[in-house]
Amino acid sequence: MAVASVETPSAHAPSTGGHAEPTSFWALALGSVGVVYGDIGTSPLYALKESLAAATAHAGAGALTREMVLGVVSLILWALILIVTIKYVVIVLRADNNGEGGTLSLVTLAQRALGQSTGVTILLGMAGAALFYGDVVITPAISVLSAVEGLKLVTPAFEPYVIPLSMLILVSLFAVQRFGTAGVAAFFGPITAFWFLVMALGGLMHIRDDLSILAALNPVHGLAFIAGHGTAGLLALGAVFLAVTGAEALYADLGHFGRSPIRSAWLGLVFPALALNYLGQGALLLAHPESLENPFFLLYPGWALLPMVLLATVATVIASQAVITGAFSITQQAMHLGVLPRFQVLRTSETEKGQIYIPFINWFLLGAVLLLVILFKSSSALAAAYGLAVTGDMVITSCLLVIVAWKFWGWSLPLTLAAITPFLAIELVFLGANALKIPQGGWFPLLVGALLFTLMRTWRKGSALLTELAHRGRPPLPEFIRDAESRPIPKVPGTAVFLTGNAHDVPAALLNNMKHNNVLHERNVILTVETEEVPRRADAGRVTSEALSDRFSRTTVRFGFMEVPNVPGALRAAGWDLDNVSFFLSRRALRASARIGLPLWQDYLFIPMARSASDISDQFCIPEERAIEVGSRMTI
Repeated sequence: MAVASVETPSAHAPSTGGHAEPTSFWALALGSVGVVYGDIGTSPLYALKESLAAATAHAGAGALTREMVLGVVSLILWALILIVTIKYVVIVLRADNNGEGGTLSLVTLAQRALGQSTGVTILLGMAGAALFYGDVVITPAISVLSAVEGLKLVTPAFEPYVIPLSMLILVSLFAVQRFGTAGVAAFFGPITAFWFLVMALGGLMHIRDDLSILAALNPVHGLAFIAGHGTAGLLALGAVFLAVTGAEALYADLGHFGRSPIRSAWLGLVFPALALNYLGQGALLLAHPESLENPFFLLYPGWALLPMVLLATVATVIASQAVITGAFSITQQAMHLGVLPRFQVLRTSETEKGQIYIPFINWFLLGAVLLLVILFKSSSALAAAYGLAVTGDMVITSCLLVIVAWKFWGWSLPLTLAAITPFLAIELVFLGANALKIPQGGWFPLLVGALLFTLMRTWRKGSALLTELAHRGRPPLPEFIRDAESRPIPKVPGTAVFLTGNAHDVPAALLNNMKHNNVLHERNVILTVETEEVPRRADAGRVTSEALSDRFSRTTVRFGFMEVPNVPGALRAAGWDLDNVSFFLSRRALRASARIGLPLWQDYLFIPMARSASDISDQFCIPEERAIEVGSRMTI
């Protein structure tokens, strides 16, 4: 597959800069409803219920009060207004890296603004990515469980089947990832749009149960609830954050739909539907406190329960699909930025959101999600684990946004602090509230995040050490070329391409081929693949070459960090004839040592990661019949 064919814009692709083409604007807006807002659109299934359950469980008497309902609904509405609408929709969506978004894109903008790659921004990016994976693991589990649990309202006889059915749905969801989601993606938008309309209708039908719920629009009720309920208020506040989980998808999916379609979908449909549904649930609880068991499904008449459970299940599968494909995207970015090993990346034929599939990540996530379902057994138990990862990720986004707004957008420092600090303060309060849930399950996303951060940090340090050791003692490239051309060694026909990470050093495969095989090809190309800090590289200037001598030349192939690095495809597109070309690749056998470089415990992490990385021929799409491996042993 040629690189050019991989990156050809589809009818769904936004133009650069995060703006959609006018002719596809409404199609993009509808598509964003299905993919961008799938996660946040399933929050009404559990957010209000868990917030009020946390408040009543720690309020002494345990009874649901009017102040609790008004306070929690007010907190949810204002969290949607402040965090999602103002921070993400209005401000963060402006931070596009050539039309792309996401934590690692924000890191790139921050580095560009500072004029260098700093350790702080890289660490923040790794921490944000690690926490994102924690969110990805929890979202499918809690979303599918919360939907399937609605079956218990149809008849209690379904209760023993909730966990098996949830696991079956999850296994099926992950099993079909390898086929791509293009065939299903066309239905995501309309189905999720219908879901939002049904949620809005359910809320509207019950607001009249107690019109005083409209007082929740006044933020004073939320502040009074926190001030007057002590620990119960903080625990409820931690659960309130469940209402805004999925907000990071607004930024992460910027490149797929464009800024304007995402904003229009939020303001025109998603936010009004969420607000009406939460107000309706609140009014129902004011009139019928016993409905706290499951206020979302009890908004609807008995005959509609089973259809609503089925619709909710479909909506949660869509929400889960969105974060799974998001995990594939962020993994690819992390690989290109050098914080994860290169796993096998498969590109599906026709795509909208699911353009890539990473088998290792897919099955790793499935195992983690099933483990969660088995350990926690219910959406209520999982709610305690949900929130810490998302709040941590949002805090990191705010920190990076300060750098981008100040240095990249050119805002004055007082304006930057005045605009960003309030959101950071709110998110830190949410983070503190969620920290209270660590003993009840909040430890899980922290454990996942800490593990992944350690792996990323180890990979980055180990890769740097490996590069340093591999290039010790090698002669300078000009000296090696002079020596190679002056030696009376056999010259074989054809072109040998030696892949290397350093275009100014002697590739290991070239050095070992000369040493052990004692031959030299007619033409020898030292080829370097560069990943630029842009999502996609224009074809013009993608491949550049320079002659080093009569037999040696140096070639650089450039890709954006969102592209699959198809080296043969890029060379063909640049006019190369690959019929008589062989690609020489270096392979290293690693051994651990306590005396060199990394601590021994990091050696035992790094070496299996290096072995699990995909073959370099797979990474760069090099055909097996064209690849020749030259091995060496190395102690780290």
